[in-house]
Amino acid sequence: MTTTTLRPPTRPTAPAKATHQAERLWKASPLTWFGLVLGVILSLFPFYWMIVIASRTNDAANSWPPPFLPGGKLGENVERVLANGDANIVKGLLNSFLVSGTITVATVFFGSLAGFAFAKLRFRGKNALLLIILASMMVPIQLGVLPLYILMAKLEWLNTMPSVTVPFLIGGFGIFMMRQYAEQAVPNELIEAARVDGCSTWRVYWHVVAPALRPAAAVLGLLTFMEQWNQFFWPFVVLADPSNPTVQISLRSLNTAYFADNSQIFAGTLIATLPLFVVFVLFGRQIIGGIMEGAVKS
Repeated sequence: MTTTTLRPPTRPTAPAKATHQAERLWKASPLTWFGLVLGVILSLFPFYWMIVIASRTNDAANSWPPPFLPGGKLGENVERVLANGDANIVKGLLNSFLVSGTITVATVFFGSLAGFAFAKLRFRGKNALLLIILASMMVPIQLGVLPLYILMAKLEWLNTMPSVTVPFLIGGFGIFMMRQYAEQAVPNELIEAARVDGCSTWRVYWHVVAPALRPAAAVLGLLTFMEQWNQFFWPFVVLADPSNPTVQISLRSLNTAYFADNSQIFAGTLIATLPLFVVFVLFGRQIIGGIMEGAVKS
């Protein structure tokens, strides 16, 4: 007669416990899902509301209760915006593309170049210069409006695109961001190997550093383009000629009447928002990849 020995149940091993805890950590709770869905709704509702008002007549837009479904007047309202001679929105779109694109390219190029110098090169006064750049980020643009306006007047740049382009070709934020990224993304051994191969400082930057900084450059480029596209205060100061506006000045011209035409204003806002949406769709994968890679590196 054989006897059967009952063994006590085995406890899960440490790796199994760790795996189970990791799964529980990354599993979203109902409260998390509720918060995410609520955040998405709150983020998308202003855009949906803009489309609703832009596709209605002005009387329907001002009625109570307000409409919550799009109407059939979007094409007509867009045509009225494009035909509005006071707004000159087509010229505003072209000027904003020119200004935002130029500043974005310059900010990414000079920011990455200066960030590489501050992160990997040795020279006197490096820390002092970096502190000055950081201090410049703390000064609001409103404090420098008067001397900058006087400078633009002496250069005879008022009512011209250089007045809204040249003062913003480089900024402290871009330099500091690229410096922090280059500090971690570019190994010193790689630069030393390029030096041994006979590369000059420019070739080290162009062939070694610039490709490594591409993810951060994509993020900086999008942030810069959005900031300059939405810039209103400084163009409003120096562009007094309504025939040469940026897109934000054109949108302001839609709201100068005593009785605001909300459907036309929202249609113009929709037109001004579409380029940002297109830029994000085209470069969104690189931008998100750059943000994630920077988070992993940090």
